[in-house]
Amino acid sequence: MAETQNEMKDIEIAKVVVNIGAGEVGDKVEKSYDLIEKLTGSQPVRTESGDDAKSFGKRSGLNLGVMTTLRGEEARKFLEKVLPAADNELNAQAFDGNGNFSFGISEYIDVPGVDYDSDIGMRGFEVAVKLERPGYSVKKRDHKPREVGKDHLISDDEAREFVEESLGVEVNQ
Repeated sequence: MAETQNEMKDIEIAKVVVNIGAGEVGDKVEKSYDLIEKLTGSQPVRTESGDDAKSFGKRSGLNLGVMTTLRGEEARKFLEKVLPAADNELNAQAFDGNGNFSFGISEYIDVPGVDYDSDIGMRGFEVAVKLERPGYSVKKRDHKPREVGKDHLISDDEAREFVEESLGVEVNQ
């Protein structure tokens, strides 16, 4: 008798967040906005500084960054587009222990197929990826939300294996 794999144990990409922290108000934020729009094809949002920005000499409520969230097939295609800029390698420390990982691209021109734009200048960006299994919606639902069981959570080893097999990325120790 053949073994059947439990489809509830399959790992999938829940979302990809692309972020640029400009660090100052004005022109850098607008150029970052244009860059994320160019890279992802989706409408980014400007992020505001919070109350803790005062410790960095900034007041709260300033537009200091830009981000966008990609889901579904759009997220997978974006990852396949930008991972070669990271040499299809991730450090083991990029994984957070909950099935998420992140990495940075220091210059957007490293992404294959993206040309230098003198209006934007040189910029890097960060990519954060959230992995989930089917059934994670129990913790997001409005009526009687529950925690995801320990056996259903994604470990670092499972996340690494998924990234290596599904995205063709090498994870370095």
